[in-house]
Amino acid sequence: MNSRTLPSFITFTGADDAKDCQGMVQLSRKYPIEWGLLIDRQKAGGPLFPSVEHIERFRKLGLRLCAHVCGSLASEIANGSVPALDLGGFSRIQVNHGRGGADAEVVANVARFASIQGVRGILQCSGLSFPRHATSVDWLFDVSFGKGVRAKEFPAVRFDHPLCGLSSGINPANVRTKIEHQFDVRPGVAYWIDMESGVRADGAFNLELCEAVCRAVYG
Repeated sequence: MNSRTLPSFITFTGADDAKDCQGMVQLSRKYPIEWGLLIDRQKAGGPLFPSVEHIERFRKLGLRLCAHVCGSLASEIANGSVPALDLGGFSRIQVNHGRGGADAEVVANVARFASIQGVRGILQCSGLSFPRHATSVDWLFDVSFGKGVRAKEFPAVRFDHPLCGLSSGINPANVRTKIEHQFDVRPGVAYWIDMESGVRADGAFNLELCEAVCRAVYG
């Protein structure tokens, strides 16, 4: 595997309780990992959506965290509101709204909210090129939205943005092949990969699958 094409880090999304905390800490010591926590007012404490208490436990462990905000909270941020949201301990926020890719108003609103919170904003896109002029946020290519849908093609990762991510149908069995043969990443350009359904077993977040991915990617 060409080390120049390796992702700078992997985001594993969907940890929903604190039973695997120490395993997450140990895995983070071995590999570059960002843990994506799904946040939704209406779903907090349910499957894949950690409760406020569990989020607090995760943040106290010093893990690299990203808030994946969904539901009404995401809509408020995308529409320009500044809802109360404690992002202490988080380094990025992904706003999973429903208004489409590079809508200039949404980009500006998410970038503003992230700046107020002192984190980096992320938005999703589904086209085969990253929005070239919207560099105030990071961009994640995503046609799956946590459903396990496999992308047939991926956009090329170039120098147009500070950081771009690739997702959609990536799992322990195919991640190495995708990095070696499907991802088109210009040497020296940083990028990340994101997995949600690919690290679930029987619908639940699975740390063993996370470790299998890390071994496949980094050895």
